[in-house]
Amino acid sequence: MPIYDRPTKTLLADWAKDHLKPTQTFSKSDVMPWFTANYPKIKRNTIASHVESMSINNPIRRHHATVQPGSGHDLFFKLGKDRYRLWNRDADGQPLYKAEMEKLGPSTAEEVEEVGDSDEAGSEFAYERDLQNYLAKNLHRIEPGLRLYDEEEISGLEYPAGGRYIDILAVDAQGSLVVVELKVSRGYDRVIGQLLRYMSWVEQNMETTKPVRGIIVAKEITDDLKLAASRIAGVQLIEYEIEFKLRPVR
Repeated sequence: MPIYDRPTKTLLADWAKDHLKPTQTFSKSDVMPWFTANYPKIKRNTIASHVESMSINNPIRRHHATVQPGSGHDLFFKLGKDRYRLWNRDADGQPLYKAEMEKLGPSTAEEVEEVGDSDEAGSEFAYERDLQNYLAKNLHRIEPGLRLYDEEEISGLEYPAGGRYIDILAVDAQGSLVVVELKVSRGYDRVIGQLLRYMSWVEQNMETTKPVRGIIVAKEITDDLKLAASRIAGVQLIEYEIEFKLRPVR
């Protein structure tokens, strides 16, 4: 639900109309002062996420189901890390949408890196997607009251965090942000580094006054991971099991 009478994407379009020339480049930091002066209740990270999702060639758009033809998200063109300009319909090609990008598989090296730790990481990508989608809809099975982060069309499913993606960003019953890192096979001790990086990013970039927690979900939690996590407060380890049942229908 928008904080003001118009959503952030519409306000961004207003800013672009008044501040950008057709070939002028900008960064997300260039947008912030205008919002601070005119719409101070909108969080900086919400604004930054909208700039990303409104860039027609940005692979991050695969994570936003609301980014569709006619949704008002087709405005910018991403030139590089934190560099954007207005979309040139004649020169830049057509916008990317979720359905088309999902056919391509992982879009960045970072996404491939996060898939798994075994030699079969590529083949496990689809399985982790299934686990991710299931847990995003059933976070209460991890912890009562746990829900997917959702703020003005920005979902916690594969939440962008400094050029990488948090598998699931959730909110617990007390309103604390929870980073959920998934491993479709074994969870090794080095997963702790990934989780702490995301937790620190959330603490530094998202407006929250409560401690950020972390959860690692894996098919098998190794002893090394248990040992590493034992010295870190606010980190929980969970193993999952998949059960298949067959029943005759005729």
